[in-house]
Amino acid sequence: MTQNTRYDLGLEKLAEIDGHTGQAVVDSLADIAPDFARLIVEFPFGDIYTRPGLDLRAREIATIAALAAMGNAAPQLRVHIHAGLNVGLTRTEITEILIQIAVYAGFPAALNGLFAAKAVFAERDAA
Repeated sequence: MTQNTRYDLGLEKLAEIDGHTGQAVVDSLADIAPDFARLIVEFPFGDIYTRPGLDLRAREIATIAALAAMGNAAPQLRVHIHAGLNVGLTRTEITEILIQIAVYAGFPAALNGLFAAKAVFAERDAA
């Protein structure tokens, strides 16, 4: 697969999953690290999210859980909570994902994730 194909596939998948939020992240890197922005589009979205085997809901469940468990990726977690809602996860499912990680990543990580979800839900309610 050529780089342009990977990039084009990645942009298409990014728009499907994240809408304008994902593009805003890419755009925010244009003046400091445009090559890194291209990598973000090509690798996760052009190579990984387009793979068969998991649907977008399952991929976002895994992503939300991983980012919340890290405990230090709140901006990315918020983007992927939006993405989860965009691909069909419910607020209840997202809340349950974040409660589930308390068992494996600890209460602070789960609590931080829940606060990120609360902010995303409020943002969507206001829009």
